[in-house]
Amino acid sequence: MYIAHKKGENTLQTVSEHLHNVARLATGFAAPLGAEECAFCCGILHDLGKYSEAFRHRILDNGPRVDHSTAGAQTLCDEMKNGLARLMAYCIAGHHSGLPDGGTASDTAAAPTLMGRLKKAVPDYSDGLQELSIPPVLPKNPPPLSVVNGGFTMAFFTRMLYSCLVDADFLDTEAFMADRPPQREMGEPLPDLWQKLSQHLQTFYPPKNPLNQKRCGILDDCQRAAEEAPGLFSLTVPTGGGKTLSSLAFALKHAIKHGLQRVVYVIPYTSIIEQTAQVFRDILGDENVLEHHSNVCFRQEEEDEVTAAELASENWDAPVVITTNVQFFESLFSNRSSRCRKLHNIARSVIIFDEAQMLPRDYLLPCVGAITELCVNCGCTAVLCTATQPALDPFFPASCRPREICQNTDALYQFFRRTQLLSIGERTDAQLAAELTETPQVLCIVNSRVQAQTLYQLLPPEGRFHLSTLLYPSHRKRILKAIRNRLKDGLSCRVVSTSLIEAGVDVDFPLVYRSEAGLDSDIQAAGRCNREGKRPLEESLVKLFIPEERYRKHLPSALRTPLEVARLVAARQEDLASPQAIHDYFSQLFYLQRPMLDRKEILPSFERGARNLLFPFAQIAAEFHLIESPTQTVLIPLEEEAAQLSEDLQLGFFSRERLRKAGLYSVNIYQNQFRALWDSGRLEQLTEGLYLLNDLDCYSEEMGLTANVEAGDALFA
Repeated sequence: MYIAHKKGENTLQTVSEHLHNVARLATGFAAPLGAEECAFCCGILHDLGKYSEAFRHRILDNGPRVDHSTAGAQTLCDEMKNGLARLMAYCIAGHHSGLPDGGTASDTAAAPTLMGRLKKAVPDYSDGLQELSIPPVLPKNPPPLSVVNGGFTMAFFTRMLYSCLVDADFLDTEAFMADRPPQREMGEPLPDLWQKLSQHLQTFYPPKNPLNQKRCGILDDCQRAAEEAPGLFSLTVPTGGGKTLSSLAFALKHAIKHGLQRVVYVIPYTSIIEQTAQVFRDILGDENVLEHHSNVCFRQEEEDEVTAAELASENWDAPVVITTNVQFFESLFSNRSSRCRKLHNIARSVIIFDEAQMLPRDYLLPCVGAITELCVNCGCTAVLCTATQPALDPFFPASCRPREICQNTDALYQFFRRTQLLSIGERTDAQLAAELTETPQVLCIVNSRVQAQTLYQLLPPEGRFHLSTLLYPSHRKRILKAIRNRLKDGLSCRVVSTSLIEAGVDVDFPLVYRSEAGLDSDIQAAGRCNREGKRPLEESLVKLFIPEERYRKHLPSALRTPLEVARLVAARQEDLASPQAIHDYFSQLFYLQRPMLDRKEILPSFERGARNLLFPFAQIAAEFHLIESPTQTVLIPLEEEAAQLSEDLQLGFFSRERLRKAGLYSVNIYQNQFRALWDSGRLEQLTEGLYLLNDLDCYSEEMGLTANVEAGDALFA
């Protein structure tokens, strides 16, 4: 008898049991892809190498590790000898170690590539071939793929098939070890969620004023569009139009109409995620909303019982999932089993890309390619949802162009227009501070953390606030609460912030200053002015200023081109906030940045491998990082929970949950800033990339992290 897994001394799972269990689960997972036969074959063959005396020795006698993944890949390619076999071979060979690079025909057996693995000598597994009757399980039909982008389509399908296999493998292994069925679902059926949302939406009808009439009109448009065939949509709704609930109404109703399985919200910032998740939980119930990003912890301690939410977070098996751009797209381009296992659960989903203008510029073309594959070959519906719709249409194939849900976007813009953008020329810090002091409630957004701190110090102490990423997230959350309370109570409230406040942060100022930036940033800043629409348009100004030269010359290159394009658009567009100006801006920006929209040449890399289906999965995974700043993370142990976390980590008690929590109390700093603190002995290393601030005098309640070094106070940019 050949053994796949052992629990304790006497509880055994045979290889045959495990392979058939995995094949059955994987087949179900692959149904939305039309790849049931491929998934079944991968499941049956993935652990074929466990039919060996070497592996039996490994299991029963704690013998040395044995390569049990290569045998199935070799058998598949020997038996089928076609391209489909090679795609499945990637999945089988990499189901533990990750999808390998294809390599070249000249690779030796020692190479970690697929071509190398296919030449590798492995222990005899012939007994498995006889027990499983391999030829009858081989796929007879290829999957029904529409090849949109050649090699990219093939590679994307391979990664989705890989997801079906590795999640099935994880689930069956977990079920055996825990002695329970492999059931992971959390939450209620989508029709039940629609009933809850529908009851909530009924409170908006009949609308009692013109504002609510417009919001209800947008909601009605979304519900009508939900009846349309699945595919790619856009939802262009100005700030204040209620796009969060309207997009949820579209998503749930559309999913029920077309038999889709879940709703996935993809949001750029954790601050927006937390707001959106709370809104959805209040309406749909906690058990139906999975919030999956770096600031979420599902267990308090290692020994706590594993919850449905924690289990679902690993493979997104929940009715409503809310995640980040980083988590979503990096998973789609990953090669690791732990990150890829969730991908098959994205198939046949409604995916809402909130703040679509925030799609990563350097990776825009690969991200558009992924969205296209999800819509064309994975049965998804995607919605590009934003108040400032970028000109993305030309990047999608003709067969997959966005359909606008709200038809009369110009009229919506005119109705919801709440501010005026006004260019006021150059301002020194002293001039800015004087103007800000004249207004009791005002927000000033700048491009530099140095300038934010400098301006803050020039303001009157009463009611002044400073916001930047030099404050850890939990601290920023407290400050934002204080800001909202002072605004509500009519008290003086002068805020100097970096751009972190722009996207989705719910604050409402009568006047906003914005250091010159890209037009999309200007519009986002305008969303913090007269947000509730209670002030006259002519009194609600967003003043765009040019900062001092010392700040301009240090402006990152990634911000220079958007700024220059915004100046060009301002010269030819009378109304900078109009839909026409926004379209003009993005069209010009994408034209100038076209060579940089796939900076790592992700798409060409897959196309170069298309002829022989030799794809650089591992290489691309290593290169695809949406956030690529060379920073170090510093834990600030000021609050009680942060202090306890620091003690635990110092003692070596590391866990995913503790590290996630540490992010709530941490600041990311650049190398020169890190060096100043490290060289002066103010940091202690906890683990790779994570350091503890041991001199709390370097952290100020008002200013955040500074470095008091021998040369004097250094304010970080």
